[in-house]
Order: sequence, then C-alpha cells, then structure tokens
Amino acid sequence: MLKPEEKIKRHRDLNWLSFNERVLQEAQDKTTPLYERLKFLAIFSMNLDEYFRVRVSQLRQMKRVEKSIRKKLALKPNKTVKEILKEVREQQEKFGKIYREEIIPELETAGIHLVHREDYNAHQEEFAHRYFKKIRKCINATTTSAFGGEELFLENNSLYFMVCFGDKSEFGIVNIPTDECERFITFSSETEEFKISFLDDIVKVNVPKLFPDKEITGIYEIKLSRDAELYIDDEVDGLLAEKIYESLQQRTDGQPTRLLYDSHMPEEDQKILRKRLKLGKIDMMPGGRYHNFSDYFSFPDPTNNPALHFEEWPTVKHSVLETTENYFEVIAKKDQSVHFPYMSFEYVERFIQQAAHDPQVKEIKISIYRIADESVVTSALLSALKNGKKLTVFIEAKARFDEKNNIDWGRKFEEEGAKVIYSYPKIKVHSKILLVSREENGELKDYAYIGTGNFNSKTSKIYCDHAIFTAYEKLTSELSRVFLVLEGELIIPRAKHLLISPFSTRKSFADMINREIQNKKLGKKAEIKAKMNSLEDKEIIDLLYDASEAGVDIRLLVRGFTCLVPGVENLSSNIYMTSIIDRFLEHGRIYIFGNDGKEELFFGSADWMTRNLDRRIEVIAPIYDEDIAKEFKDILEIQFKDNVKARIQDPTEKNNFVAPKPGEKEIRSQYEIYKYLKEKHAS
Repeated sequence: MLKPEEKIKRHRDLNWLSFNERVLQEAQDKTTPLYERLKFLAIFSMNLDEYFRVRVSQLRQMKRVEKSIRKKLALKPNKTVKEILKEVREQQEKFGKIYREEIIPELETAGIHLVHREDYNAHQEEFAHRYFKKIRKCINATTTSAFGGEELFLENNSLYFMVCFGDKSEFGIVNIPTDECERFITFSSETEEFKISFLDDIVKVNVPKLFPDKEITGIYEIKLSRDAELYIDDEVDGLLAEKIYESLQQRTDGQPTRLLYDSHMPEEDQKILRKRLKLGKIDMMPGGRYHNFSDYFSFPDPTNNPALHFEEWPTVKHSVLETTENYFEVIAKKDQSVHFPYMSFEYVERFIQQAAHDPQVKEIKISIYRIADESVVTSALLSALKNGKKLTVFIEAKARFDEKNNIDWGRKFEEEGAKVIYSYPKIKVHSKILLVSREENGELKDYAYIGTGNFNSKTSKIYCDHAIFTAYEKLTSELSRVFLVLEGELIIPRAKHLLISPFSTRKSFADMINREIQNKKLGKKAEIKAKMNSLEDKEIIDLLYDASEAGVDIRLLVRGFTCLVPGVENLSSNIYMTSIIDRFLEHGRIYIFGNDGKEELFFGSADWMTRNLDRRIEVIAPIYDEDIAKEFKDILEIQFKDNVKARIQDPTEKNNFVAPKPGEKEIRSQYEIYKYLKEKHAS
C-alpha cells in the first residue's frame, strides 16, 4: 500500500479547467439547439471570469508568501499560474473557433445576422448615431497620459475601449455602458432577415465625436478582472455583517488578475496600457474583438423559433403535494421528496406559505445561503411575522457575490421583528434547512425541510437538486439542535442520525469508508457510490484509494473538479468516475455505502471538500423512508448509466464521452430522470 505522500493528487485549479472544457464541449455539440449552445458559451465565459477573480487571484496572493514557507508547503503558484494561462489560451482559441466558424454561420442560416461596425449600411449608420444620442449621458470619455500622471482605474469586468492616437503620449478610455443599456441592439428591418448589432459597435462608430481634436489610429476593446476575495475569512472573532458590507467596495477595486484585450491591438499600445495599469506580462490575455460573452444569456431571438431552443418541459406534478391542502397532514404520515428542476419549487414556497398562515404554527427557523431579490419565500416569511409567528433567519453574509443582497434582506427581516443571525464565527453556513414548529394536541411538533439547493426559485429551474420534507422526530430533533448551534445556544449538536459539519461529517464518512474496507477484507459485499459537485479533500481521497486497493467497488459521479485520479493501477483501479454536463447543472449530493447488503443512503449540502467537512455548517441526512430511498437510488443509477452526456474521468483528462455499447440503448440521464419521475407520480 502506498504511503499518503506517494498517492497521486490532481491540482484542483488545473482540473477545474477540465470541467470548463466540458462546458465548451456542449457549446460545440451540434445536437444541442443553437441558442442553448450560445448559453454554454456564456456559461464558459462566466465561469472563467469567476475563476480568475477567485482562484487565480488566490494563487497570486500565495506569491506574496515568503519563499521558504512556500517551499516547505510545496506551493508553486508561479508554475501553476503559467500552466493555467497556457490551458486558458488554448481554450480561448477553441472558444473563438466555435463562435466564428459554427455559431455565427448557423445564426445566419436561421435568418439572424450580427452586423459589425465596418459592415453598417447607411441606414444602420444613421440608426447608430441616433441611438448614441439617447445613451450619451451613460458614456464617459477621458484622455490620459501614456506615461503616468493620475491613476488609471478600470472597474471590474466592465467593458471599455482603449482609443489610440497618432500622438503616443496619450490615449483615450471610453466605457461601454452595458449595465445601463442592452448589449444587443436589433435594427429595424422590413425583411424576414434580422440584423443585430453589439452595443460596442454603436459606441465605436461614435468614438470620433468624443475626441474631435484627435487623430484616432485604433479602437480596441478591453476588460479587467479584479480579485473577488475579501480576505477576512480567518478573522479570529468572526465576521460581522457590517464589516463585510463596508468591505464590498473591494469587489470593484481589488487587485487586477487579468486584462483581456483585443488581440489586434499593436504591441506598443499593449505595453503602454499594461504599464499604466501596473500589470505584469503574465496578466495580459489576448482575446477577440468583443468580451463579456456571459451577456449572450440575453441574446435576442427575434425569430421566436422554438427549434433554436430546448423544448420546454412541463414540471412533474407531485402525486401527493400537488393536490393536498394541508402539507402538515401528509408530511406527518410520510416523508415527501421533491427533485428540481423536474418538479416545481412552488412545493417549497407553498409549505412556507402554509406555515406563515397556519394559526397552529408558532415558530419558523430557516438557513438561507443565497436569497432571491423578491420572491415568494421572502414574502411568506414577512407574512409569518405579520401573523405573529416567531421567525429566526440565519443569513450567510459570506456567500460569495451575494453578500450585499443577503445583508439587505437580513435588515428587512430585522425591521419586521425577526431574529436574524448573519454569520457563524470563522465558518460559512452552507446548509439548506428549514424547521417549522406547530402546536398539535397541546404539544409542539416539528416539521423539517432538508435540501441540496438554495431557497431560490430562479436557480431551481437550472440546478438539479433533491430535497425531503419530514416530520420524523429523530431527524427534526437533531435539526433543531443545528439551529441552536447557529443561535449560539449550543456548542456541539449531539446527533446519531444527521451528519453535521464541522462536528461529525468527516468522522462519519471516514468510518463508513473504513467499514467498507473491512467488509471487503472479510469477504463481505462492499461498495461505495457517490454523486457530488467536487472532490478535493485529501483524507477522503486517501481513504478512497485505500478502499480501491482493498478491492471495494467505487462508482463516483463528480460534476466539477476532482483531485482524485481514478483508474490508476495499484492505486485506484477499482474507482470509476464520470461527469455529466447537460441542459441542467448537476448540483445534488448523494452518498451510498453498501454495508454488506444493508445499504445506508445519505444526501445533503456537502461535497467531499475540506471546506464542506471542516469549515462550513452542513447537514447531510440519512434517508429512512424506503420508497424515497429507492427513488434516490434509481435516480443515481440512471445517471451512472448515462452514455450520451457523461464523460469519463481518467488519468488522461481528455473528457471522452461514455459511448453506448453495441446494441445498447442510449441513455441521456436528465431526460430519463424526467420520464422516471413523470411515470412514478402519474398515479
């Protein structure tokens, strides 16, 4: 058996690029409708922006650590960043090729033409000048010295033009106001062909008006990504909402991590811009003439052609929750499960609404990681307060990119009389839990909701998540203790059933993996099946390697990055791993341990990542209801059999698709799960 230090680990940041490559594969897939392929390009771009703002910026911070310490910890940030940039450049080239050689021609075949500035006809030129007059107040044009002087500041991820002059002692900066204006403008047309222009080009054609006395030699689009981390995660005394609120300014003026620029920009002008922004050569990333492809989420379809989009699926009607007028009555009799986006998030909303208006409900407690701006959930919680219910809301003030909205909502709840807790010292609260206390027969009875996804109706239409409503006292009593921990009334929540991070989850998972190892050595049935977003924790990976070496059959489904390398002889030959990228984003976590035929099944909010095991409040719940356990196992088995959208994860990292065997039926798991749930809930 290999020593832990000899066991192979992938670098998480490098393997993450392999995940984003899978997103790019979807954009290239000609069987995917055209506008959905555009969305995958947008997802790829959005993912990459966040990656540079968070992960690459963290590597850059590591460069500041004293060299002797970096060496001791085996940290090689410079080497890693260079490898990242090499891979990103290759992916960007592939991205551009897909866009130019596949997407654009197919849009034109569909009667949709992107018209660039140099191709404007007289009518479009006139339209561009008229439109510019309407938006002129949103545009700032400045001239700055090429060699120093006042600070040149570009906002994070905003679009600008660098305007080059004949006199190289200065240049111009013009913002492209995509926050105030639509990114894509449709020209009026009397034909069946539709002409669409980037806002960028409408601004570009009018740039000479902004610098009437200058000789303009070039106009090039640029975008600067800045560090997104607040760097206060390890405060000894915890994180106060006000402190985070005040720190949000760093989101716009954090350390630069990448300058994306039009690759046609002359080297002389690149150098001028780089020095004025105080960037290194490593921070410069050549790109196309347009940036922020995440805006393609809102690319217009003036044809309204359904063939260009995924066919809409009516949500599956839950056989029990759809018709009941009293959730408490049916949940008291039997646990109920829901699966998004196949089912509607309205089931969660109705449960909270019923709790808000039911005179027998005395108290509601909820943990929220990302709050939607205005939603049925927030309205129902406010109604609960107006109806005299006691409401405790735990709001994670450190949910990346949602801090401000979360804190704003916390203040609203406080103003209406709720008890609001913003953050738990040194730890994020990532669990998706709800507890309702209802007076029945003179006693309080608890009802719980435990899920893998956020309390957010918008994301529930995109993310594949699982959840259970339960009144099982052994679970609800332990969930009540989790909330007491959040409220500061308990230090450690005793639990025999729930796995609760950072208190018991790591040990429980380790014990169950070790039990499978021992069962295999004793000749008993031993297997591990798991589905998660990411796999990174060193201890868990080493245990999985040990289990593989012992002969335990291990089947993993990991959507995102993984530091475990499956399929390596004498290390992980008994581990088979796939990843699925399809029309919805896989987000659920399910864990099954064979236990010599007496299977144990868990689901919840935690991945096998160190942060989920040690630095977050997470809830992983066992599934005791036999019917629901079978449902979860069936769903997982369908995904294990996917041979259309599943990619093999192996040492090559080539993201090869799982291919159907001769005579084997094609199984596209998300489509099969939808059919499975429709059939099950048809009665």
